[in-house]
Amino acid sequence: MEQRVNFYTASKEAMEAMLSLEKAVSQLGLEPQLLELVKLRASQINGCAFCVDLHTREARQGGESERRLYAVSVWRETPFFTERERAALNWTEVITLVAETRAPDADYELLAAHFNKKEMTDLTMAIVTINAWNRLAVGFRKMPTL
Repeated sequence: MEQRVNFYTASKEAMEAMLSLEKAVSQLGLEPQLLELVKLRASQINGCAFCVDLHTREARQGGESERRLYAVSVWRETPFFTERERAALNWTEVITLVAETRAPDADYELLAAHFNKKEMTDLTMAIVTINAWNRLAVGFRKMPTL
């Protein structure tokens, strides 16, 4: 598959805005390891090969185990994730698929049991941001490099 558009060079202004948002999200105080799990799960759902590759590598560099990375796509069926991580992964799925899920109260309540209001907002911004990156990369066929 060939890349359709190099969105970094096609609109420097748009990419500056995205990079600023990404930087802001990374500085909100959520655990970096948790953010990588969220980014990986959303990217899996969205079928973003570039982002799955990127966030798997970045998670490894941040100390994440291979075993947990392999299990992100089946996180509900494994004992490898904390309750807080499970709540975040669940919310990631709910928000990534919001057109289907409509963010049910039960999922919000699960999130609220493990995150305060600021953390819930920050986590949701992280999910929104990775979904935006996924849409750019999938839409314009950004490919991982060998």
